[in-house]
This record gives sequence, structure tokens and C-alpha cells, in this order.
Amino acid sequence: MNKKILLLIPVILFLCVSAALSFGQSGPPFKQEKIAAPNFSLDDVQGKTFKLSSQRGNPVIIFFGATWCPACRGEMPNYKALYDKYAKSGLKFIYIDINESTKKVARFAKENSFPYLVLVDLDGSVANDYEIIGVPTLILVDKQGNIIGVSHRTSDLPLDKLFPAKKK
Repeated sequence: MNKKILLLIPVILFLCVSAALSFGQSGPPFKQEKIAAPNFSLDDVQGKTFKLSSQRGNPVIIFFGATWCPACRGEMPNYKALYDKYAKSGLKFIYIDINESTKKVARFAKENSFPYLVLVDLDGSVANDYEIIGVPTLILVDKQGNIIGVSHRTSDLPLDKLFPAKKK
């Protein structure tokens, strides 16, 4: 019996090491170049329908969040600062709340003075299409409709790809 256990230990170790080395290898689905942002239609908090495809020709930053999310609340001042800096340059800002009622999201947006479009993903289908696994998640989409950045913090988005620093 001891010989069987001794033979089994290297096999178990091999399997554990193999699993550990392969864990996380696939990564987020949008790390590749030129991945088209999935199109979607969602209602805003006033009931008006928005389609992402209507923004073709404009860069877009999408913030997936929820009213109950402390990290989302913590990221809001940074998102608003980006809005203040880049909205005049043509960057479109969208906040998508996942799996909450329109009434709750509208109240949250009003209380926090959101200056950007606020959409409600009532059933989480758009978040599912974007394979959102946690909030906040920010998606940066270029003018051609391709995803060029995915992050959980605004500071990690590659905005320099859209707005290169001016050389002095």
C-alpha cells in the first residue's frame, strides 16, 4: 500500500503543477487586437433606446457597474474626471448598470450627478456578451468599433492610443 501512495504522489504533483501553470492562460477575451465590440441595444433611465452601433465613428468608454458596488463608487470620481477631460474631444461615455431596476439606477445616477449616458442592463445579457466577471469593468472602444482596452480602473485604460500626448 505504501508503494501505491509513493507512486501516486508524483502523479498528483504533476497534475497540480500542470493545472497551476495553465490557470489563467486564456485571459480576458478582448486582449487580442481588433476584436469588435459586441453591438447592443439598451434603454437609458428615461426609457430611450440606445444602440452602440450608433456611435460608430466615435471612440467610446463603457463603464459596467452596479449601485451596490463600493469599487464602482470609488472609481466614479476618476470616470467623471475623464469625462471632463475627454468628452469635448469626442470620447463618448456610457455607464451600464447590471441587473438592477431602472428606478434604482435612475435615483443613483441623479444622486451622483452623472453627466454621461446611463443605461440599464436589466437581465445582464449585455454584460454577458462582454463576458463581464466583476465590476467595475471599463471597456475602451475605438472609432471603428474595436475594443482596445479592458480594465477595472480608469487609470489603466490606454487612452493614449486615442489621444496621443502632444509633443512640445
